[in-house]
Amino acid sequence: MRKNYQRVKLGNVYAIPLPNSKFGFCRSLREGAIAVYKNIGDTIEDLPKSEEYQFFVGVNKTALTCGEWPIVENRPFENEEDSWPPPTYLWDNITGKYSEYHKGQITPSTKAECQGLECTSSWEAYHVVDRIMGNDLWQSITLEWSYIQRYGQEAYDELTKDS
Repeated sequence: MRKNYQRVKLGNVYAIPLPNSKFGFCRSLREGAIAVYKNIGDTIEDLPKSEEYQFFVGVNKTALTCGEWPIVENRPFENEEDSWPPPTYLWDNITGKYSEYHKGQITPSTKAECQGLECTSSWEAYHVVDRIMGNDLWQSITLEWSYIQRYGQEAYDELTKDS
């Protein structure tokens, strides 16, 4: 067993150390997702007082088990429905078709219906920290990668040559 291993349990609240010496907080949901609280604390004890979240994402399990984000408490969910992350979308870069993913089910969708949903993915811990800190580099990298996958590197270079 690893030295700092933490067991992931539904409803665990984790403190996320930030580069500005403050703390973000997240709560574990079903399907490897987390809900990141709006609350930013000056100390690890400044826990969120309410369940107000700024975003929901899937996260690499290591972010929750390695001990870098310590468990500060467990908040059981009032009902099973609250423990599920909201729907996310999938985009097939070959066919250009969209699907919606929710509660383990994938259903066909449209781009318009997926507007405003998070992309189905598993984030690394540092991407979560970047997003809490307001760095949206993760978003532009995802868009670049999607464009290159669909149209090729030459098309992307042509699109961005005057930027």
